[in-house]
Amino acid sequence: MDMSYLKDMPIAVLGGGAVGKTMAADCALAGKEVRIWDQPRFAKTNFLNIEKTGITLSGNQFSFFGYTRKGTAKVALATDDMAKAVKGAGIIIVATVAIAHEGIFRELIPLLEDGQVIHILPDNCGTLVFRKLMRELKCTKKVIVGSWYTAPYGIRVVKRGGVTTNECKVEDRITTIRGCALPTKDNEAFMASAYYIPAFGAIIDAEGEVTISKKGEEFHHGFVTGNTVMDINLSNVNPVIHVPGTVLAVSTMQNFDTVLGQEKKNYSLYGFGACPAIAEVQAAFWEEEKALAKAMSIDLCTVNYEDFFSRTTMYGKEYMGPDFAVPYEEKYENFFGDGPFDLENRYITEDVPVGCYLMSQLGKKYNVPTPIIDSMILLASTMLKRDLAAGSKYTLDYLDIGHMTDAQLQKYLREGEFTPKA
Repeated sequence: MDMSYLKDMPIAVLGGGAVGKTMAADCALAGKEVRIWDQPRFAKTNFLNIEKTGITLSGNQFSFFGYTRKGTAKVALATDDMAKAVKGAGIIIVATVAIAHEGIFRELIPLLEDGQVIHILPDNCGTLVFRKLMRELKCTKKVIVGSWYTAPYGIRVVKRGGVTTNECKVEDRITTIRGCALPTKDNEAFMASAYYIPAFGAIIDAEGEVTISKKGEEFHHGFVTGNTVMDINLSNVNPVIHVPGTVLAVSTMQNFDTVLGQEKKNYSLYGFGACPAIAEVQAAFWEEEKALAKAMSIDLCTVNYEDFFSRTTMYGKEYMGPDFAVPYEEKYENFFGDGPFDLENRYITEDVPVGCYLMSQLGKKYNVPTPIIDSMILLASTMLKRDLAAGSKYTLDYLDIGHMTDAQLQKYLREGEFTPKA
């Protein structure tokens, strides 16, 4: 589909954290007009001196085909005024934690213009919330809404002396990414629009490339089209990696700077917490996801059993190809310092009440047992002394799909035909 009208239109990035800042700078370095927005309570910190310093992209930027983009970029606008950020923009990228979605969408939807394309990454049910709020707010603008299962990089925003800088250290650039629109019938337009986002440069550069692994399996680089946004949500591997890894390795994390004699700032789940026994739990967790996907007639990204037995997990394949793995017997210092440093972290506070809870509810709806997933919710809740499921707003009813039969849900996800609650 021809989406070339987007070529010379500004890109708006909503979210001034690591992903948002990096994508904004990446697009600006490629010559795009970029405006970046953040909530007023965060903008003062996240955009400190940004008009003078710009945003610097640094880091190793490991990528299978060697794609890099480094330098300092000046964005056209850094603001806490969303109307200024999105007016006339062709593409709007939402790069925030899930808990911020509803408030941002309520502010954004009345500002929408025909022809705009919204990219949410990662989805974390964002597409479902967005379309629900469009109905609630009676918005009839003709827009494309879609999402990706992950961000296009591994990043850290550099902090010095307690000050958040405008330098984004990009450790890796993935060469494949999975996305889908809601409804799926908009996929052709959504996927075509991605070619006008320079932040996907390493993926665009790898489009059409196929690598044959040592096992003889084909690994396709570039954009991968999901068949529903449920595919995208279940393909997000953050819950299967983050939650068992954080919960089951909590003793290493909490003892790291005491009896283990290390500096807390150097802790890494991947570098120190991950181990073969936890990998077995993660693999069993993934089998529950696969059973759920089968019951729902949706696809999933490809994850092999052995992927869990590498310090880089399946993430490593995304940026360094199908044979990239770091055995648990080896140190991998590239991860040192990436946390999490306590349990009050998105690895738990987002991935449990959003990702795990969604899967648990879908399991009940489709009669698919999810004992490993449910146990992770229980253990995390026990450790934090609060019920992360009961306290979550991410019920199927909140997403406006709890009342639907499977046939109705499929029609909604694929064709956009919404069946209201009786």
